[in-house]
Amino acid sequence: MKERKKESILMTSLRLFSKNGFHDTTIPLIAKEMRMSVGNIYNYFPSKNNLAKCAIKFASSILASTLRKINEKDLTTKEKIEHFVESYYNIIEISPEIIEYFLRVYLSNRSLFQSESDGGFELAKDFIGEVERLIDNGVKKRELRKQNFFVSFSVFIGTLGGMTFLNGENVLERKPIHYSKEISESIYNALKV
Repeated sequence: MKERKKESILMTSLRLFSKNGFHDTTIPLIAKEMRMSVGNIYNYFPSKNNLAKCAIKFASSILASTLRKINEKDLTTKEKIEHFVESYYNIIEISPEIIEYFLRVYLSNRSLFQSESDGGFELAKDFIGEVERLIDNGVKKRELRKQNFFVSFSVFIGTLGGMTFLNGENVLERKPIHYSKEISESIYNALKV
């Protein structure tokens, strides 16, 4: 019960942070949306910064879990990329706040999320680790070329994020899921041997 309530607070926070931004989303606003007392929210999260960091970990864990399941399948790297791109855009359809939080809050308020030692990557390490696993396995299978991980990661995530941004700005003619085959192909072509 307590875990479900915590998850519900996280999902509400993701939605409000994505809609209003970090600074304009307050604990009282989240509490009002949840029909909870402010004090009760603080029973789960000691501060707004802590809640925002937990929201990053939560969103990252959803993406990591999705990619982990794909990584465990006996598929080519190209097929894994296709499956993940499709899954990623399905997540956007169902819960856009999960991805928008990264784009509109996490990336634009980096100083709030990073410590001196990790540059903020610690919060998304599960997802970053699964992307690294996908890329490393593709290199081992000689399907992807060996290059700097951050370059490969940027190609992979930058393409997904760019389309997500365009979708959020309502400039795409269709939903991102309709472009998933082309996006997968572009990512794969940029990384392949």
